Amino acid sequence: MTAWTKVFLLIGLGLLAVDAAAPWWKTASFYQIYPRSFKDTDGDGVGDLNGVTEKLEYLKEIGVTATWLSPFLKSPMADFGYDISDFKEVDPLFGTMEDFEKMVSRAKELDVKIILDFVPNHSSDDCDWFLRSAAGEEQYKDYYIWHPGFVDDDGNRRPPTNWVSVFRGSAWEWHEGRQEYYLHQFHKKQPDFNFRNPVVREEMNNVLRFWLEKGVDGFRVDAIYHAFEIEADENGNYPDEPRNDWTDDPDEYGYTHKIYTVDQPETPHLVYEWRQILEQFQADNGGDERILMVETWSPIEIVMDYYGNSTADGAQIPFNFQLISNLHYDSDAYHYEYLINNWLNLMPEGKSANWVIGNHDKNRVGSRFGADRVDLFNILLLTLPGCSITYNGEELGMLDGYVSWEDTVDPQACNGYEANYMDNSRDPARTPMHWSDEKMAGFTTGKSTWLPVASDFTQRNVKTERGVSLSHLNVFKRLQALRQEPSIEEGSAEIKAVSNYVLAVKRHLSGNYVYISLFNIFDSIENVNLSNVFDDLPAKFQYALVTEKSIKKVGDQLSTSSVTLMPHESIVLRSTVTV
Repeated sequence: MTAWTKVFLLIGLGLLAVDAAAPWWKTASFYQIYPRSFKDTDGDGVGDLNGVTEKLEYLKEIGVTATWLSPFLKSPMADFGYDISDFKEVDPLFGTMEDFEKMVSRAKELDVKIILDFVPNHSSDDCDWFLRSAAGEEQYKDYYIWHPGFVDDDGNRRPPTNWVSVFRGSAWEWHEGRQEYYLHQFHKKQPDFNFRNPVVREEMNNVLRFWLEKGVDGFRVDAIYHAFEIEADENGNYPDEPRNDWTDDPDEYGYTHKIYTVDQPETPHLVYEWRQILEQFQADNGGDERILMVETWSPIEIVMDYYGNSTADGAQIPFNFQLISNLHYDSDAYHYEYLINNWLNLMPEGKSANWVIGNHDKNRVGSRFGADRVDLFNILLLTLPGCSITYNGEELGMLDGYVSWEDTVDPQACNGYEANYMDNSRDPARTPMHWSDEKMAGFTTGKSTWLPVASDFTQRNVKTERGVSLSHLNVFKRLQALRQEPSIEEGSAEIKAVSNYVLAVKRHLSGNYVYISLFNIFDSIENVNLSNVFDDLPAKFQYALVTEKSIKKVGDQLSTSSVTLMPHESIVLRSTVTV
């Protein structure tokens, strides 16, 4: 008899409501910190590790289980830390290794787990490995993807293929010293590793082991779907990718159809290899399960491969980008229902769901969907089954900050044109965190910040929202408390569109209260008969959570047959009896 079978039998006997042995991450609340913008303690206008340590108690206050930290390793900052020159050193901009160790120690005291951003696809061109590879040293010459290119009839040298960088332009850069091109799927200062070289794989395996020894609880794996390219042919050459017909700009990333540069069949197996390293470390050292969170913007069927296969476990959390990628301002409830249920239906048996609606690469939730929907998305993420990932500031309802062309630093925008830079810039979602209504939003004691502080910080900040009963922050905190309820933490889920306008999520567990979250997506008043939506409901419910849109109070009772929702209102209801 399996452990889970025993659990279900006990639940059936009414003796157990929650599986006490469930892995910590399955229903965890993850919180992404972008360190540059979180808290600055030395007055230079850039957030640092000591700032994270200072605010760990805030994470505990808002119910966070674990925090994923965007990169803080040694880097020339061409892509703000995603171009790493030393995978085992802290960049002085963020502090020292001692600062990191103090942060980990304090996090363990508070029982907040630390997830490191692991960037395996590429390094900085300042990395010692790349310098040695460019110099042709035998041990390192195949650490990266090199090719001499071709000479045309006019004697001009051209790149090996038509592959295009995510940051515009050719994905190949000529290196004068080596007299060859190297591949960079992102910035030209971010050369791609050659993962077909087993020595490179072991180098990156050792990076994982190093940080595990330092006490991290897992890794968020960056851009994994770029790790492999199609293997070169017998002559060492690569094929061109086919053209897309929606752009004539050869520098535009969408100029080619990505069939050779992403989602190669070998890539999930790289993740399986890393999972084995984490499991071996746990077997040798004990402690809670260490995890992998994998970033891939691949088709959903490919994403599912990252969970594992019949012979190997993969990532515990392959990021679910269905909502962040496919929902739009005018999406109706049926669209929400489809995206949520499609993930749940395709997910391999025995695996756990995760939900993401914001991160450092996308405009803020309130700017994409409207400030009136901030609570809607926080309630949705925190009452769906599985774990949630919240980007810092979304619990406050922070909006995109305005960043002028002159102040723009994101290479994804700077490599383009001023006329449309706002369409490509990620800077607005990365402006400093709002801690108070004081100067510089309480982010720094300095006179300037690396990106401008958003102009609305006096209204949307931690200090102010703590004192407003139905602020986004306090709604978020109450949600975290509700997540501890057995029905929401471990119960079954039904997700249904009531109409074009209203989405409903039911959570239930035998012997416990039934919880129903309702979401009025648009700006009309809606009335819902829950008995027509879900079977076998109790006759009465009460409000378990309300927002500033609500005209009812927590504890007010209502009939299952008639629930009125105000425009953009989202609520959580609880049955008045257990079932």
